[in-house]
Amino acid sequence: MTRAPGRMPEGCTRADGEPARAAALAASRSRARTATEAQLLVVDGLEVWVTRKRVKNVNLRVRAADGRVAVSAPPRTSDAFICAFVREKRGWIERQRQAVAASPRAQAAAASPAEVAQWRAVVEACVPALIEAWEPIMGVRAGKVVYRNMTSRWGSCQPSTGRICINVRLALYPPECLEYVVVHELCHLIERGHGPRFQAAMDRLMPDWRARRAKLR
Repeated sequence: MTRAPGRMPEGCTRADGEPARAAALAASRSRARTATEAQLLVVDGLEVWVTRKRVKNVNLRVRAADGRVAVSAPPRTSDAFICAFVREKRGWIERQRQAVAASPRAQAAAASPAEVAQWRAVVEACVPALIEAWEPIMGVRAGKVVYRNMTSRWGSCQPSTGRICINVRLALYPPECLEYVVVHELCHLIERGHGPRFQAAMDRLMPDWRARRAKLR
């Protein structure tokens, strides 16, 4: 593993804001840190959350949920090395954060009530036709259909009543994603869980369902 330079680069501080010290001190603290709690480093004003754990390489990612920059590194990796690594990847980081900011997820988080109402109108207009088309194919009958602005799931189904709930945020995604969620929820009228039989049913009904689901991530 590449070792850190003699001193931490300028513009790199730890979570407590203290100035960068000699690399020997940083390295000794890094070696002592074996827990997996995230540590905050600030690199040229950029917040970077660092987790040291049993991995072979330093890995960098920008989280799709909020654009947060996260680094995982082996336990002995110094703060100085991580700062230098982040600086080297700064252009890539900014491109990823711009993509996150322009994503449907970000749009949904910043939406006004009027925008949510527009999504609802679009989804409410499309879902009944999709259900009507798929019910005879699947041999099921949906119950009441409701529409909600949800942050953690795309839909839900109550097999005992046939009640189906669809997330209005699906209006921000390609039409095939909405169809996938409708079929997914209707499939729960056949199989309650997400086990092998459920997946086999989805494979039979919609062979490309995994590709459609991937577009929602």
